[in-house]
Amino acid sequence: MAQAQDHLDPLSALDAAFLFQESPNAHMHIGGVAIFDGPPPDWEDFLEHVRTRLDRVPRYRQKLAEPPLGLGRPRWIDDPSFNLEYHVLHKALPSPGDETALRRLIARIYSQWLDRAKPLWELLLIEGLEDDRFALLTKTHHSVVDGISGVDITAALFDITEHTPEPDPGSRTWVARPEPSAAELAAMSVNGTLRDVSELPLRAAGTLGDRLRLRRAVQGVNEAAMTVLRPAPASPLNVKIGPHRRVAFVRSDLESFKQVKDVFGGTVNDVVLAVTAGAIRHWMHARGLKTEGTDMRAGVPVSTRGGDEQGTLGNQLTQLIAPLPVDIADPVARLRIVQDAMTGLKESRQALGAELIAGAQDFAPPTILAQTTRLNFSTRAYNVLVTNIPGPQMPLYLMGRQIQEIYPLAFLAGDRAAAVAVMSYNGRVGFGLIGDYDALEDIDVLAEGFTSSLAEYVKLAERRASRGRTSRRVPKKQALAKKGR
Repeated sequence: MAQAQDHLDPLSALDAAFLFQESPNAHMHIGGVAIFDGPPPDWEDFLEHVRTRLDRVPRYRQKLAEPPLGLGRPRWIDDPSFNLEYHVLHKALPSPGDETALRRLIARIYSQWLDRAKPLWELLLIEGLEDDRFALLTKTHHSVVDGISGVDITAALFDITEHTPEPDPGSRTWVARPEPSAAELAAMSVNGTLRDVSELPLRAAGTLGDRLRLRRAVQGVNEAAMTVLRPAPASPLNVKIGPHRRVAFVRSDLESFKQVKDVFGGTVNDVVLAVTAGAIRHWMHARGLKTEGTDMRAGVPVSTRGGDEQGTLGNQLTQLIAPLPVDIADPVARLRIVQDAMTGLKESRQALGAELIAGAQDFAPPTILAQTTRLNFSTRAYNVLVTNIPGPQMPLYLMGRQIQEIYPLAFLAGDRAAAVAVMSYNGRVGFGLIGDYDALEDIDVLAEGFTSSLAEYVKLAERRASRGRTSRRVPKKQALAKKGR
């Protein structure tokens, strides 16, 4: 059931956390780039297409309103000066329009803050890609949408058929509701805090259930807190970052990940993490760095969005800490370590505790919430963010033009110079790498590591499967030979 996205909605604690974490060097926007074959749509037609779809995502016409004196969390309010052409931009790459030029443009766009006085999103139509292609770049603040709901929001612009439906003739002209005064914002914040405190016992009972679950949850809080406070070991990826970015893309097929999973067990996400460990190992060796004894960890966002909450905005997620065994030379052993760690982790005390802490933050005063959020992001509980987003396994279209490739992009925060975002779409898997401009000058080497690491796993899976087929045939041949004698 879709959320109303109403005028005057307060931000959740987690959504507000992404605002509090933002700094001149840490930009809390996410998004991605979709690549299309063929000529781009007419600019005026494209603008009208976006305009007619905005009723499906009211939050995209809303901005932040800050209560005075920090009395409460910000609220979403209609932007009376909303101007579509401020958010929807048009660029063309210089000839020959190769991927290097596209990546350079995207990196520059992602190095810039979103204006807090406006709705927190941008859409960029990019013409001039080589081979008669064009691209669409999205950029949305993490306080608006997490990766999973971000996939759902693409339904606002994209269709599952190449025939674009006609706009709803009953669609009304949007009219912004009046902005609240400072006094009204303060009063709403005070009333909301009192209501939350009064409902705390009921929410706690509903969330925790019986005494056994309460006991497990308390243990989980301790475990989750210790995980956050226990820093990951130092690594060459954990350095002070600046405001500028580099990006890189890696193309692969979903079937390759499934092939490795089917042979060695586990999940596709396990294979993604093992391939990431192999890529970082490749990158470190290319820099002449030793990997022996290097223990690295990944922060893995996990959606807690229920089946009846698909299409809602805002963040409904928790985060797990997974190993990245870059010190293990054997790829299969590397994968086994990841599998063992991830098995049942979503239902472990760590996951339960992390979710409980996130829920408890809903009752924290904004100033305390801001400080604990910065602590959570700045601590080195993990070395690199790795987020895997399941996308639609069917073609999507924009005004009759089919998307060929999608590459998601995450964010950098804390002393982390790289983040990995992965998305499956229509049988393909796109890796979007984002890195600090100065610390990751060799981001292309890291991208090559993903390609070679996955190829290594596929080769091993094919070899293992071939041996399995051979071993199953041998007894039959031997039996026939014996019968012939």
